[in-house]
Amino acid sequence: MKAGVRGGGSRFLYEPFDVTQARLDASERIAEERWVQVERRLNQIETMLDRLEKRVWLFVYGAASLILADVAYGLLTQAVAK
Repeated sequence: MKAGVRGGGSRFLYEPFDVTQARLDASERIAEERWVQVERRLNQIETMLDRLEKRVWLFVYGAASLILADVAYGLLTQAVAK
């Protein structure tokens, strides 16, 4: 075989393996995956908060309508009694 000509086989037999770079690449991939998962979870939390907010406003409007209906009923009963 001539010098500088590679035959078949793994590239790791011919190229030096840089452990530091491999660890750095792995750490970057892990950090990227963690950020993706954090963003996904934050989106889920935001969706749940939106649903909760809608339920709270529905409760507030329901309570206000009951109070107004009670006041209107009281006014009607007083008007009829006179």
